[in-house]
Amino acid sequence: MDSIEEQLDHWMKSKEGQHLEFKEAKNNFSPDRLIKYCCALANERGGHIILGVTDHKPRTIVGTQAFLNLEKIKSDVISCLQLRIDVMELHVNKARVLIFQVPSRPIGVPIQYEGIYWMRRGEELVTMTQDMLKRIFEEGEPDFSAQICPKATFEDLDPNAIQQFRIRWQHKSGNGSLLTIPPEQLLLDADLINEKGITFAALILLGKRQSLTKFLPQAEVIFEYRSSDITGPAQQRIEYREGFFCFYDDLWEKINLRNDLQHFQDGLFIWDILTFNEKVIREAILNAISHRDYRLQGSVFIRQFSKRIEIDSPGGFPDGITPENILWKQLPRNRRIAEAFSKCGLIERAGQGANRIFEESIREGKPLPDFSRTDAHEVVLTLVGEIQDKCFLRFLEKVGQERLASFSTEDFLVLDLVHREQPIPPNLKARLPHLIDLGIVERVGKGKGVRYNLCQQYYELAKQSGVYTRKRGLDKETNKELLLKHIRSNKRKGSKLADLCQVLPALSRAQVQNLLRELKKQGKVELQGKTNRSLWFPSPMD
Repeated sequence: MDSIEEQLDHWMKSKEGQHLEFKEAKNNFSPDRLIKYCCALANERGGHIILGVTDHKPRTIVGTQAFLNLEKIKSDVISCLQLRIDVMELHVNKARVLIFQVPSRPIGVPIQYEGIYWMRRGEELVTMTQDMLKRIFEEGEPDFSAQICPKATFEDLDPNAIQQFRIRWQHKSGNGSLLTIPPEQLLLDADLINEKGITFAALILLGKRQSLTKFLPQAEVIFEYRSSDITGPAQQRIEYREGFFCFYDDLWEKINLRNDLQHFQDGLFIWDILTFNEKVIREAILNAISHRDYRLQGSVFIRQFSKRIEIDSPGGFPDGITPENILWKQLPRNRRIAEAFSKCGLIERAGQGANRIFEESIREGKPLPDFSRTDAHEVVLTLVGEIQDKCFLRFLEKVGQERLASFSTEDFLVLDLVHREQPIPPNLKARLPHLIDLGIVERVGKGKGVRYNLCQQYYELAKQSGVYTRKRGLDKETNKELLLKHIRSNKRKGSKLADLCQVLPALSRAQVQNLLRELKKQGKVELQGKTNRSLWFPSPMD
């Protein structure tokens, strides 16, 4: 389809079924009902719910006044379902149509709302049947971390690691009883052990060194420091083959020993930014532990260089996860480990965390996380700690921490793309009006020639006011004067349109033609000839 209007016309002629839902919703539509429909569509592998169109064929566009505040309803739906829901607003013959685009649920993970897994049955919304739920749960790979390790006993777990887990869980939950219950009961409550035995998650997080060597030696994490890219022995190498809670803090301390400060000045104030952001590095390590494939005989490698860190973990991305959708889809390969991290407050929720890595990198003016070397056999994450643009960092400081705290991941991504003069993909364009309203981003031009710049404050900080003027473009009257000056200077032989386009290279051919028409209407220029050889001359009356 060439346009969304043509796509809508195609949908209206299609049968309302598994991936389409039409609602007239002339005056309003219940937010609660919309969320239930989005939940049902996600459980049925995604689709679209369209408001402002009659339900039954022949369908007609009637328009809708529902959800005038699109950002709020979008935020409400995403908050309730934890899925990336997009909404488009169309005006067809002055009738307003809303199209909600609902992605598929993650593989093996049904979506619920108000404690119910919703599905559609004809025109009704009903609770998902048990056989359908069972099929969904069976889609995903078995959670290796939840399986029982044969022959492992409670004695294979490290008391110090259990105590670290206990303290973190109590601190996160505020439940004082966690400090006094027996270790066995603590781990039973955390689903790390059960009546059948010790889970692999318990070994990976809490196991003694000799126990991991015996039952799961590939669960080790190897840290290396290398001062350069030259092949050969690392300057430092530490093999952590013990429960994760035994070495988590020690690993960060080793990284932080060579964590240089980068300085930049703002007036009389000097700001210090660490090369390696602690939140980012810890989150990346947590992701490697909870997402790696423990069935493969490889270790997690963390290689630190002076300005970058590389984290390699065995196994590619979980099924359905790609570098392009990693911010919007979550599917932890080892859910039992991720749930334990969540109990301790180490991650917000099982399967999330990539958004924090991206946001912090952008806030500090550093390159985005790089997954380009990832393949089907391993995930390779490269984090570059060197600040790329100190002026952009200062600009974000000027924006203010209070305003940045309210930014979504999408907002940060849009700012980064605008800063790097990259196109804004369709799934992020909905955030532009918000950033424009805040005065942080400016829109230049119209239609297909529209582009977006950071506001003038950034260019003032960068001492590039001339660049700002160039990017904003000259105002219309100034552009017309430049065209008129060129036409007057060539009044004997005339001016070709191609030559006039070179006078204003930032404008499209159509925009230059519009300016010439205005000059002609004002009686300042005239066009002689009607073919491609036509020329522009000053008006005899000018």
